[in-house]
Amino acid sequence: MSVPSILVTGSSGLIGSEVCLHFHEQGCAIHGVDNNQRAVFFGTQGDTRWNQARLAELIPGFSHHELDIRDRAGVLALVESLKPDCIIHTAAQPSHDRAAAIPFDDFDTNATGTLNLLEAARRFCPESPFIHMSTNKVYGDRPNSIALQELETRWDFADPAYAGGISEEFSVDQSKHSLFGASKLASDILVQEYGRYFGMPTCCLRGGCLTGPNHTGVELHGFLSYLVKCNLEGRPYNVFGYKGKQVRDNIHSLDVARFMWEFYRAPRQAEVYNLGGGKANSCSILEAFGIVEGFTGKRQVWSYQDEHRLGDHICYYSDLTKLRTHYPAWDISISLTETIQEMTDAWTTRLPA
Repeated sequence: MSVPSILVTGSSGLIGSEVCLHFHEQGCAIHGVDNNQRAVFFGTQGDTRWNQARLAELIPGFSHHELDIRDRAGVLALVESLKPDCIIHTAAQPSHDRAAAIPFDDFDTNATGTLNLLEAARRFCPESPFIHMSTNKVYGDRPNSIALQELETRWDFADPAYAGGISEEFSVDQSKHSLFGASKLASDILVQEYGRYFGMPTCCLRGGCLTGPNHTGVELHGFLSYLVKCNLEGRPYNVFGYKGKQVRDNIHSLDVARFMWEFYRAPRQAEVYNLGGGKANSCSILEAFGIVEGFTGKRQVWSYQDEHRLGDHICYYSDLTKLRTHYPAWDISISLTETIQEMTDAWTTRLPA
């Protein structure tokens, strides 16, 4: 029996690297695509070469492909040569804020790059599952239209219809997305369309806050990782609006990779899943400060600007019912506090003494 080959874009990033390791542990041959574009988007603090080196060390036979997914000819040639058994697409321009300054780079990476990969898959391996890392920003700021209640340390949904979070039935239309949200929505729709129109096994994973110890968090992307880093360095953390009570659900990168494995083993066509930590793994910024302080013993220094980011969610956590129904072997396995403990340990190791 031949060893399954997996092509992972964004392989040096948080989710991509976790996927590479998890699928390797399941006996797959791993091909990673990454060109350290995160360092271009975010500067030296976003550099992921360290993670590329880590994969080369941990995965025997790991094949790194220095390729920009905007390079259509390069993407087509690579997929034609490999004909992978699965394509897992995690490469992206990931920042809500950064997109407005680089709209062409943002759209060309997120939308056109995804199209390049989809068309390559259709031509050369149409039966291979195509798993796309989408985002909850495809819903724009429409979640802010849900009735909310203000609690001592967080906002929460007041409408009982959303007691379990936001489901995949929620509208993506007529709302403010940010340019990042718009480019990711374009890619999300493309992945669905290739599934429906061409009958390909595709899925979009609309992530909440994806996090974990191997996140190279920066101010514009990677809220929890960057928050932990600020705490350890004694650096002020900037809070933008909503009194610091805005809520996100956080999912460990390993749980994301575990779900991708389940989908790979039993693929479906043109599916969409809200893949986050759910209400149990949700927290506000203020609550996150408290958890991190409990691990580090350092008081979090922070500043407040009474102006929220355009299109930002006041409260968002994922309803995981559909995932759990379709894939009952999967569930959240790592709690929010365990995740923050891991990130604290990781940053303590990586930061200069």
